[in-house]
Amino acid sequence: MAGCVARRALTVGSRWWSRSLTGTRGPRPLCAAGGAGAFPPVAATTTRRHLSSRNRPEGKVLETVGVFEVPKQNGKYETGQLFLHSVFGYRGVVLFPWQARLYDRDVASAAPEKTENPAGHGSKEVKGKTHTYYQVLIDARDCPHISQRSQTEAVTFLANHDDSRALYAIPGLDYVSHEDILPYTSTDQVPIQHELFERFLQYDQTKAPPFVARETLRAWQEKNHPWLELSDVHRETTENIRVTVIPFYMGMREAQNSHVYWWRYCIRLENLDSDVVQLRERHWRIFSLSGTLETVRGRGVVGREPVLSKEQPAFQYSSHVSLQASSGHMWGTFRFERPDGSHFDVRIPPFSLESNKDEKTPPSGLHW
Repeated sequence: MAGCVARRALTVGSRWWSRSLTGTRGPRPLCAAGGAGAFPPVAATTTRRHLSSRNRPEGKVLETVGVFEVPKQNGKYETGQLFLHSVFGYRGVVLFPWQARLYDRDVASAAPEKTENPAGHGSKEVKGKTHTYYQVLIDARDCPHISQRSQTEAVTFLANHDDSRALYAIPGLDYVSHEDILPYTSTDQVPIQHELFERFLQYDQTKAPPFVARETLRAWQEKNHPWLELSDVHRETTENIRVTVIPFYMGMREAQNSHVYWWRYCIRLENLDSDVVQLRERHWRIFSLSGTLETVRGRGVVGREPVLSKEQPAFQYSSHVSLQASSGHMWGTFRFERPDGSHFDVRIPPFSLESNKDEKTPPSGLHW
């Protein structure tokens, strides 16, 4: 929509999103810049921006992709809900919800459902509360612009062959917290470009949202439930740097006459302050039920040393760990550097590695 006047903008990398000022009480168009590098990053707190010939790159226009809806403060989003990710800026669609237990070391829960206190590192007791996450598909057009993530998939599986370390991933499959959802509607019958969109969802104009689950989605969810399930989320803030960890059990493999248990874990780092900081080092402690305690130190994470700023306050990545025992614990610290060269350590909330799944063989591919 050329000439769109923007009131609020959300950005990640070089993708720029805007809300139109036309009609303060009516629907507000959601616009997307047409192409990589279309606009420089604009903070989500921007109050007013006029797109004119002076600040619109040559050959770049805004295209309407939908209309924002009011985010839900209570209740859940339904299958087929279109959304914009409030932190990473991509378009996506909700497949189904997960009810997780959030262990927040910054907030005391008045109504605990479960208590966690992993042994071996002297952590305080933390009480969990229910929190909603969603399994979603990411629009493939937006993946190249998500610069503050090491990858655009949060789901990996163990390959079903002799190599016990082999993994495969499903591109564009993610987990999103309820508060990160910015819902919108679209008149497009295929608004999200992903190879699984039409396989999982079908258009039904009589429904709201107008995308309903196919039987293939329900069957896929049921058959892969043990390897997709999001059950526990761990969060802790140190000096305005919030670390969120989500562990997932991946399954067990036999290697050299012993059992090897695998987990993946997803970590988000968020700078809640306006000061720029850079992650420099990681320090992990990994305890196995077999009695071993391993220490891992290294530069950065997944080969990167991300900078967290007011413009790009978050970074997310996934990694994997294996144990020769059915359970264990992980905890540690990230070392950050300030612009003046000083350093400080940020605690990684301790979390359990559990293999309490009934099935012992992970899937070897997408099950329909």
